[in-house]
Amino acid sequence: MNNTVSPLRCAAVIGAGTMGRGIVISLANAGLRVLWLDNNRQMLEAGLQMAEETWAHNVAKGRIDAPEAAARRALVEAVDGYPALADADLVIEAVYENLELKQQIFRELDAVMKPGALLASNTSALDIDAIAAVTTRPEAVLGLHFFSPAHIMKLLEIVRGASTAPAVLQAAVALGMRMGKVAVVAGNCHGFIGNRMLHTYVREARMLLLEGAWPHQVDAALQGFGFAMGPFRMYDVVGIDLEWRARELSGQGQDDPAVQVDNRLCELGRFGQKSGKGYYLYAPGSRQAEHDPAVDGLVQMQSERLGFVRRDVGTEEIVERCLLALVNEGAKILEENIAASSADIDRVYLNGYGFPAERGGPMSWADAQGLAAIRQRLLLLAERFGAHWQPAALIERLMQEHKTFADVQEGKA
Repeated sequence: MNNTVSPLRCAAVIGAGTMGRGIVISLANAGLRVLWLDNNRQMLEAGLQMAEETWAHNVAKGRIDAPEAAARRALVEAVDGYPALADADLVIEAVYENLELKQQIFRELDAVMKPGALLASNTSALDIDAIAAVTTRPEAVLGLHFFSPAHIMKLLEIVRGASTAPAVLQAAVALGMRMGKVAVVAGNCHGFIGNRMLHTYVREARMLLLEGAWPHQVDAALQGFGFAMGPFRMYDVVGIDLEWRARELSGQGQDDPAVQVDNRLCELGRFGQKSGKGYYLYAPGSRQAEHDPAVDGLVQMQSERLGFVRRDVGTEEIVERCLLALVNEGAKILEENIAASSADIDRVYLNGYGFPAERGGPMSWADAQGLAAIRQRLLLLAERFGAHWQPAALIERLMQEHKTFADVQEGKA
C-alpha cells in the first residue's frame, strides 16, 4: 500500500443487525455514501426502516430539518453481493463475533475491493491479525470497535494490527472525528483496551456474589461511586445471554465458577431487560430494574454449591476490588503498549463504560490515590485472594521512580 489513503467518500457496511444499523446511521450522518449488504433481505429492509425512523425522530426533536433527514436517507443504498461493494473506500464488517465467519467475509472482500480501500472489522475482542492474515493486504486491515448503540455512543476504539499502515490509522482517526466520535487507537490483544479491562472488573463483581454480596448491593456500591450503572444492571441492558452463547459456541469457560450465576439465569430464560427479567425484574415496557429476591436465592444456592462460606461484604470492599482490578489491568495495558497513554485509557472508560467524569477515569483516579497506596492495597488483596492481584510491573517501576501513570507515553515513562 502507498503512504496515502484515498479520501473516504463511500463506505460499505456488512450486517444489518443492531451494530450495523448504528454504524450506517453514523456514516450517513457524517455525509458518506453508504452501501449496505446483508444476506437476509428482511433484516436489511428492517434496518433501513429503523434508520428512517431515527432520522424522523431527530426531525421531531428539532435536531435536524426534514431536507437533512431526506439527504441522509438518500446516501444509503441496499445492495446485493460483494461485487457491489468494489468501489467503496472503506468497508466495515459488522456481523456477530465469530472468527471463522469474519475470516470468510474478509477473504471475499480481499477478492473484490479496490486497491487502497480500508478493510475494517467491528469486533469487540477478536484477533485483528488473524482476520488480516486471510487477506493479501494486511496493511489495509484494522479494527473499528463501535459501541452500541453505535449512532449514539461516543467511543470508537481503532485497533491497529501488526501490519496496519500508519496512513490507514490516520484515515480512521479522521473518520472518527468526522462522525463526532472520541477515537482512541488500541493495540491488538483480546478485548483491546476497554473489554480487556472490563473482564477483570466484572470477574471481581461476580466473585463478590459468590463470597457473600448480592447483585443489587454490588450495583448500588458502584453507582454510589459514580458509575452510570453497576455491572449487573449493565448485563441486563446488553443481554446476559451474549457471553453465555459465546461460551457455548467456543466450548470454553462454561465451568468457570465466576459465571455460574449467569449460566443459571440464562438456563431459566432470564436474559435481562429484553426478556423482562435477568438479575432484576422489569415490568412490561419498562426499563426500571426491580429487586428480585428469587435471584438472591439463586446466588446463594450457587455460592453454597461451589463451596463458598458466605460472609458480609461491605460497600468499601466492593468498590476497592472492582476499581483496583481495572487499574491493575490498565497498568498492564500501558506496559504492553496496547494504549499509548493513561489518558487514552481514561477516555475509553469515560466515553464507553460509564466511569464517573468527576473522577477523571480509572488511571487518573489511581494517580490521585498515589501509586504507593495502590501497590500496597494490591499486595493486601494478593495475600487474601491470590497471585492474580500481584501489582503490575509498571506500578512497581513508577512508584520507585516517583512517577505517575500520566508520565507514561507510548510505553515509555
